Amino acid sequence: MLPQDKSKAEMGPVERALDLLAGICVTVAGVGLVTLIVIFGWLVWGRYVMNDTPTWVEQLALILVVWITFLGAAAGVWTQSHLSIDFVREMMPPALRVPLHWLALAGMLVFGVVLAWQGAVLAESLWPRRVPMLGITEGIRALPMAICGALTAVFTLYQAVALATGRD
Repeated sequence: MLPQDKSKAEMGPVERALDLLAGICVTVAGVGLVTLIVIFGWLVWGRYVMNDTPTWVEQLALILVVWITFLGAAAGVWTQSHLSIDFVREMMPPALRVPLHWLALAGMLVFGVVLAWQGAVLAESLWPRRVPMLGITEGIRALPMAICGALTAVFTLYQAVALATGRD
């Protein structure tokens, strides 16, 4: 049973905490998306009505797109709504389904760990640089990559434990 199919009363404390983390990711990504729409409205207004293009919009939009994408992807791992081809696994004979499920979880875990590690390395290396026109650290662009990787690893570990204990 997927986490979103359970009521809060049916969830254990760990599952509720992970569900809350995924909910925070979706909320931040949603606020980022609304902000993106508003600043592009401002860009169009400034460019075509006021004949004075706000130059900071492009840089902020690039940062927002990265945050929206990575946080949405992390939440998608939790809800198991990410891009996957599990229908192929489900069409296989039962003897192959479980090993393929474990293989998919192992791949996701490795991917999440590498993404978290390399995202942290990238964010650290970019931290001293500044984003033009915004003056904030360039590392803010790589930070969601590390966060997404860590959350992907944690969510996948939980799913592996659920599979091992028969709760999946």
